[in-house]
Amino acid sequence: MQRIQVSLKVNGKKYRLETPPNRTLLEVLREDLGLTGAKDGCSSGECGACTVLLDGRAVNSCLVLIGSADGHSIETVEGLQKAGMPHPLQKAFVEKGAVQCGFCTPGMLMAAKALLDQNPKPDEEQIRTALAGNLCRCTGYTKIIDAVQEAAKELRYE
Repeated sequence: MQRIQVSLKVNGKKYRLETPPNRTLLEVLREDLGLTGAKDGCSSGECGACTVLLDGRAVNSCLVLIGSADGHSIETVEGLQKAGMPHPLQKAFVEKGAVQCGFCTPGMLMAAKALLDQNPKPDEEQIRTALAGNLCRCTGYTKIIDAVQEAAKELRYE
């Protein structure tokens, strides 16, 4: 089978891989790099469990062929924590009870991070819109929205 060379910067670390071109970014992250935070919930871009940031933009990694990620920067949920300290979003999700089964949490966190990186003071409607591609069966979303609002305040040092 044909293989391609790809260069990725994942969570600040550079990787050079050789892989079949028909693999997805999600498969490479999980299987080759051992970054299992992004989940394979639907394999069709409907649930958001596999959300990662590609050059700062939230994407469904199950829909990104690995060749499309060549030369780009990817951030996964594993990259949120810095120096052993949880990101304000992670902290707020725990404090506000926005984590239940945890399956959707990595994707929710990454979609929320993309939002807060672009808009440090989103209103509730903007948060709902940013998270619309991420499905959760446990929380009812209220606590997730509360957590994003709380993290936004902390990130703005209010």
